[in-house]
Parts: sequence; C-alpha cells; structure tokens
Amino acid sequence: MKLTPHHDGSELYVSNSAPKIGEVVEIRLRVPKAIKVDEVHIRFFHDGEPRTRQAKKVKSNSVESWWSAKVEIINSTFHYRFMLIEKGNYSWFNGVGLFNHDVTDREDFQIVAKPAYPRWIQSAVFYQIFPDRFANSGAKRDLPDWAVPKKWNELPKGRDKTTGQEFYGGDFPGITSRLDYLRDLGVNSIYFTPAFPSRSNHRYDASSFDEIDPLLGGDKGFIEFSKAAHKAGFRIMGDLTTNHCGAGHRWINAALKDKNAPEREFFYWDSKIKHGYEGWWGLASLPKLNYNSQKLRDLMFDGEDSIVRKWLKKPFSVDGWRIDVGNMTGIYRDQNLNQEVSRGIRRAMDETNSDAWLVAENADHSPSDLDGFGWHGTMNYNGFARPMVNWFNVPDKKLGNFSGLPGVNPRFDGVGTVAIMRAFAAGIPWRSLVASMVLLDSHDTARFRTVVAGSERAHLAAATALFTYPGVPSIFAGDELGLEGAWGEDARRTIDWDKPENWNTELLDGFKELIAIRKSHDALINGGLRWIHAGKDSFAFIRESKKEALLIFIARDKVKEKIDLTDYGYKVVKTIYGVEASGSKISITTKGPASAIWRLK
Repeated sequence: MKLTPHHDGSELYVSNSAPKIGEVVEIRLRVPKAIKVDEVHIRFFHDGEPRTRQAKKVKSNSVESWWSAKVEIINSTFHYRFMLIEKGNYSWFNGVGLFNHDVTDREDFQIVAKPAYPRWIQSAVFYQIFPDRFANSGAKRDLPDWAVPKKWNELPKGRDKTTGQEFYGGDFPGITSRLDYLRDLGVNSIYFTPAFPSRSNHRYDASSFDEIDPLLGGDKGFIEFSKAAHKAGFRIMGDLTTNHCGAGHRWINAALKDKNAPEREFFYWDSKIKHGYEGWWGLASLPKLNYNSQKLRDLMFDGEDSIVRKWLKKPFSVDGWRIDVGNMTGIYRDQNLNQEVSRGIRRAMDETNSDAWLVAENADHSPSDLDGFGWHGTMNYNGFARPMVNWFNVPDKKLGNFSGLPGVNPRFDGVGTVAIMRAFAAGIPWRSLVASMVLLDSHDTARFRTVVAGSERAHLAAATALFTYPGVPSIFAGDELGLEGAWGEDARRTIDWDKPENWNTELLDGFKELIAIRKSHDALINGGLRWIHAGKDSFAFIRESKKEALLIFIARDKVKEKIDLTDYGYKVVKTIYGVEASGSKISITTKGPASAIWRLK
C-alpha cells in the first residue's frame, strides 16, 4: 500500500476522545520521512465555519515526524482534517487518505463532546446465543399452538411454513448450566436474541415487552441466569425490537378492537393495506411502531418505568441493549424520527445505567446513524462481516445472501476488501468504530464455516481478523465448534452437548487461543488501526497503543508476500500467533489460508 501520513482517534493521536465543550484537546499527526512537508495545519469548524490552526513539529527521527496542535472543542461534533504544505503546494489528509485536490467534509475525522462508550467493552468478547437453540435444561413446558417440536440434534427444516415455528426447547436455566463452558472458552459477555413472549422461536414478534417468555424459564429463570452470569464475571446484553412489536401484543389488539383506544396512535394505519396497518416489510405479524406518539415513547424509553429502563435495573440487571433493525426505527415514508428515538434510548440508558452498552443492528450503513449521540455502535456488518464474507467466500449459489443483492454473494480481492473497511471507518467517529460489534456471522446469516466450505485454516484466519480488528468481537454460539449453516434459519443449529467427541477441537483450541490474545494485549484493547498492506489474497494492519504495537497478517489462500517495515520504523521481534517471522523485512509464504500476529519494536 502507498505510504501515507497517519491519524486515528486512538490514544496516540487524540489526548481526549470524549471532551466537554470548551476543553482543549491535543491532536497529533504522524508523517513518514518519505513524504516531504514544510507545514501542517488542522482545518476544523467553528459554529459551521471553517478555521485552521498551525501544528508544530514536536518530534522527528530518521523514520517520521510528529506534528501537534492544541485546539479548543467548540461544538458538540468537532470535524477536522489536515493540510500538508510543501514548497507552496498543499494536500489534504482525512479519514480516507491523502489527496492533492480539495475534498468534501464527509470523511473528516471527528471528535464528539459527549461521554463515550462503557469502558468494559474494550476488553469484552461476546458470545451470541439464540435462546431456543443453545442449551436445554430438560424442564417440561406446555407448548403453544404455534410450536413444532423438534428433537435437540435435528437440523432445522428451513425454508417452509415451519420456519420460525420449530421448537427445540433451549432456555435460560440451560444457558446457566453451561456458563462453565463459556468461561473455559474465554468469552466474558453474552448477547442473547429476544427473550420476550411471542408467536415464534426467534421472538422478534414480541407479544409483550414486560416479561421473559415462560418457555425460556420466565422471569425467575432469567433472574437466576443473570445473577449466576454476573457472579461468574459475565456481562449480558438483551435484544429489543423498537421498530415493531408482534401481532399478539396487547397494544395492537387493543387498537384493532377499538378505534378510540389510546394504543391506536402507537401504529401507522392505512386502509389500502389488507390488515389495515403498516407492518415491518409489510408483514401483518410485525406491526410497525409510530413514535409520533409520546405515550409510546414513554412506554418504550422516556418513562421512569419504561421497557428500556426496566431491564437495566435489578433484579434483571441487563448490561446493554442490541436494538433490532435500529436503522429502520422511526422511519416511515416522509417521516424520519430515527435520531430522536436513538438519542432518547441513549438518554434513558445513560440516566438508568451509564455503564450500559447500546448497539443497533444496521444491515447497511448510513454515517449519520453513528454520530456518537445515539447508538454507541452498530453490528458491523457493512464494515467488517460483509467484507470478510465477500473476500473469503467460496462461490456457491446455495449460500444465503445477506448483502441485499440479487444472486450469489460477490467475491472481491483484498484491495477491495480493505477499501470498503476503510471507507466505513472514515465516515464515523473513531469511538463509534471501536464501540461496534465485530462479527463474522450471526443468527441472520450463513455460518462462516459454510462460507469457507469447511476450511478450518480459512476459518481460523478470518477469526484472527475478528479478534484483532477494532471493535467488540462476537462469536455466534457453536462457531467455535465448527457448526455450519447456509442461511439464517439453517445456521440456528443446536450444540450436541452429549457428544463432545464430535466437536472440532482444533478449531475450538484456536478460538480459545485467539480470545486469550484479544483480552491480554493492550494494542488490541486501546490501539489504533494502521493499514500497511493489501493484495489480492492477503492484507495486513498494525494495531498500536502507548504500550504496545502488533502487526496482523491475514491470507485467504496460498501467498508469497513481502512486507517491508523499514519506512514505519518497526521490526518483528516475536511471533505471538501463526506464521513465524522476524526482522524489518518479512517474507511470508503460505500453503493456503493463514494468519499471524507479531509483536513489533
């Protein structure tokens, strides 16, 4: 990759990433010696009008120079980029790179004058659990009419009328019984998909937001789980559908029964629609919520006893919310209340438990969603999961497509993969990137094991990226054992607890090793991100903090690559994981997919 200056929002470059308005922040730029520069200026906004401040050279050696400027944070969002001047010629440096022409403000760096994300997420490794499929306590429960009973180790039938109805019987007492397994794996946080009563196994069609589904053990089973998980050192995060409720919910039933019911204003009504109201994707089973109603806002998040607040409090003690289709919440035709709702939820969480994490599902990407004032971050499909799938995938028309595109998943080279990952990060504050959930797959996608056609080496190479990239890594339950699945419902498979001899222990051991590395290295907890290599079948980046620097290399196929660290002033002094290397000029030859984590000096 072309050598360029470097800046990101990490501690090496920004003295305070969550200042108050009026505070002075030191901002630093790193310029390689190969790039000639006489002056550096920071260009920023003062109440919407551009201003500049000259930076001073504060450090210089045979490899690079460091430039610094102290700037008062004037507005809630502080946008800035750098101007480099050499012999009267200037260039701009922003989140995308270095340009010799004028650029727009869209990819400027950003500092947000608001308290940032909860600090515990920096060392968190999440484990995503689909409650019906993870572990069954064996408790006998009366099944509702919708449920189609399945034996624990049967595969989901998939794409027919029983999709969403197949019932395996996983529950919270079952999860509690497997906490030792999760602790041994090394994860320290649990995210579970919805647990409220509903008419489906996925429970995204809540019949109530006020209790835990009795099929999962009810409030009692959940409280026992929460207490046991917290005692064992886990954080737990719930899943809330703010965009819609289910057709079985008392709100929609009351509204349908009586046009004068107060709940009527909670929904969008349209006589042209068969069922009379707007549903998510037109589905009658998922009535869309109308946040023009203050009563609804009070019930969902504004009120003291609102749904968002209730579950954060004792005895439930949830440590955060993942918001289902957060990008669609509050948006309907000519109305867009999305930011009002997201900021309202954030405010409610900050007031109730300022240490709670707020993550929105956003299957695509709009930078305004991640401005730092609403969601802390997103499930990073667009800036990580999709690029990894579209780089690693083995073309297969049967593989589920989660890209919103017709036909099969596309396949890009490493250059294109790095480009989209950089573009995603460039449009948002650094804090929103590191507070986003990093994942290879989820309950809504194909399993990554299937994406790579069962290749263990490819899976571990991708997992290396998962545990070293900025953000909060999340594993979908069973990935570490080699579970497969070609699309969302097919991927929602159970773990065979009775036959651990059938588990992929080599993959499991690899995940354990990588999780331990993720939690124990300061560069992966507090470090920035510096891309240094992108080729057809491999890429590499550096993670740097004040205490440590690591080089990460990922290859999807057999490669012969050379990485010269001379211009970066580094050399490899230790192999922490994977392919062995040393020195400032590295030659890497792999026989297939591979990865490495090296300590730099």
